[in-house]
Amino acid sequence: MISALKKLHFGCLMTAFGIFMFTANGFGYEINDKLSIGGMIAGEWQYQDISDAPGFDSKGRGAMVFQPEISFTPTDSDEVFAKFGFGAGNGLMGGDNSPFILAPWAADVQDDYKDINGRNRDYLLTAWYKHTFTFGEDHTLGLTAGIIDACDYVDENAFANDEFLQFMNDALVNNPNAFLPSYDIGGAIEWEINGFSVKGVAMALGSNGETGNLDESYSFFGMQLGYTVDFGPGEGNYRLIVDTTSSDFSNTAQDEKERLTGAAISFDQQLGEILGAWMRFGWQDDKAAVDYKDIYSGGFNISGNLWGRESDNIGIGYAHLRGGNQDVDHTDVFEVYGRFALADIFAITGDVQYMKDSMKSGDGPDGWIFGLRATAEF
Repeated sequence: MISALKKLHFGCLMTAFGIFMFTANGFGYEINDKLSIGGMIAGEWQYQDISDAPGFDSKGRGAMVFQPEISFTPTDSDEVFAKFGFGAGNGLMGGDNSPFILAPWAADVQDDYKDINGRNRDYLLTAWYKHTFTFGEDHTLGLTAGIIDACDYVDENAFANDEFLQFMNDALVNNPNAFLPSYDIGGAIEWEINGFSVKGVAMALGSNGETGNLDESYSFFGMQLGYTVDFGPGEGNYRLIVDTTSSDFSNTAQDEKERLTGAAISFDQQLGEILGAWMRFGWQDDKAAVDYKDIYSGGFNISGNLWGRESDNIGIGYAHLRGGNQDVDHTDVFEVYGRFALADIFAITGDVQYMKDSMKSGDGPDGWIFGLRATAEF
């Protein structure tokens, strides 16, 4: 019976994929001048060729996700928005499938859409209301409240911030030691004036992700200071991120509660019509139990203008993560992908990753991961 339900679930997603592939003709559908629907559907297959990982085999797994959105804008200053998530398969994500600490695909998959943050809520990812005050042509203040995603406001990067269109590995999509929460109650403020911006997020989370009696609710607070400049080579974005939580995370001895605290910088710079470069550095306090204390990552984006296809691109990225107070000493991640646009909404990505977890005691897993990803935005 369970197997039949899984097949039905997968079949429904495949049907939805087919419908949108044949009917979508742009990014979003305007039902009228106030109501629109849109979203994304993506499927991926990854094969891992690993060594020094007892209990794990070299194998391939796939997953598909469907995230529809609806937006209602009663006025030019107000918006009501909701996003849902559905999945079929978990791919190589999860402890039973991959020996690595970091996920080879940073997307939310089947199991992530159920009992979100311990709230007994399935499939509803975000639902918020936003009001924007406009003080001038380049001066706005936006206030948002509801069920939000902190990743929508902090740790942005033009070339390394989207697991559906850019890098796939967890280390290259966001700062994995920035503990950015998603899909829970909170509010956000976005102030932009000329090229400067300040974004702040406060959230109340239903679960800290720990097990048993250690699992409890907590609060998150994050802020990002940003500056955008456009000079000779092209547009560049320079950001400073700081965040912290309430004291609701266990230390290594599990006898005291500590707060998570971190800081990061994120740069991206266009260098002409073809080349772009990015960097992301992050540091985290290790009073609580944490896998990683520091991350240093960076890479390049090569536009399809090089071969006459503006919508294509190639991404090259590397990350080095220094271990915290757990078992891992450091992790290295290298990834290169090529994204090829087949239509206005559809793209195919070929992806190659190398990952290695170096442990403080004994050997750690290392290996290559070969992936293929298809994404449709509507």
